[in-house]
Amino acid sequence: MSTQARQKSQEMRRAREAEAQRRKKRQRLFTAIGIVVIVALVAAIIFLIAKAASGGGDTGSSSGAVVAPKNLNSDGGFYVGKADAPVTVTLYYDYMCPACGAFEKANTDELDKLLADNTIRMDLRPIAFLDKASQGTQYSTRAANDFATVIDLAPDKAWAFHEALYANQPEENSTGLTDDKLAEIARSAGVPDSVVAKFTDKTFEPWVAKTTQKAFDSGVTGTPTIKINGKPFQGNPYETGPLTEAIQAAAAQK
Repeated sequence: MSTQARQKSQEMRRAREAEAQRRKKRQRLFTAIGIVVIVALVAAIIFLIAKAASGGGDTGSSSGAVVAPKNLNSDGGFYVGKADAPVTVTLYYDYMCPACGAFEKANTDELDKLLADNTIRMDLRPIAFLDKASQGTQYSTRAANDFATVIDLAPDKAWAFHEALYANQPEENSTGLTDDKLAEIARSAGVPDSVVAKFTDKTFEPWVAKTTQKAFDSGVTGTPTIKINGKPFQGNPYETGPLTEAIQAAAAQK
C-alpha cells in the first residue's frame, strides 16, 4: 500500500471513529433528556391527580381560624439566608413528593455551600397536595404543619429540619412518618423539645391548606417549582450542577 493510500485509510478510520463518538454523545444526550422529561411528566401527572382528588388542591384541615406562622416574608414564604444575597431561589415543594426528594438529593450540598458563601437566599414555600398519597394519614399536611411550627418558634432551625425531613422522606403511597418519628427528626435537627411539643396542636394546618390553594391560584402546576430571582429555572433539577450554574450566572449579573 502506498503512503498516500495509507494516509487516506487512516483518515477514513479517524473519521469513522469521530462519527461513532458523536453518535454516542447524541445517544447519551437524548437518554438524559428523555429521563428528565419522563420524571417531569410523572410529577405533573401525580400533581394533577392529587389536585383533582382533593377538590382543587385545598388539602388538610380547613376548619378553624387560619393562623400564619411568624417570620414569613411579605409574600408568605420563609427566607433562609441573608437579605443581601444577590440571588433568591424560590422553591415550592411537598414533603411527600418523590420528585422533590430527587431535587433535594441532587442539590442539597450545593445549596448549603451557596448559602454559606452568601450567594443565595432560599424562599421556601411548603404546600400539601399529596395527602391522598399517604393512605389517609395526611402526611403532607402534618409535615408542613410541623415545619410551620418551627418557622414560628425556632426559625434558626427551619433549614436543618427541612433537610432532615427529606433525608428521611417516606415513600409515596406509604403511610408516611408517624408523629413520633417527625418529632424525633425535629429533635435530631436541633429543634427544642418545647417547640416539638407544639406539633400535635396542628395550629397551622388551615394555613397549609390556604397556602396550597394560593400556590395553585398563582400558576404552580407541579413540584418542585423553582424560581431564580423570580424567573422559572429551566434546567435539569434532578442532576447536580445545572441549578448551581444558573444561580452563579444570575449572581454574576448583579
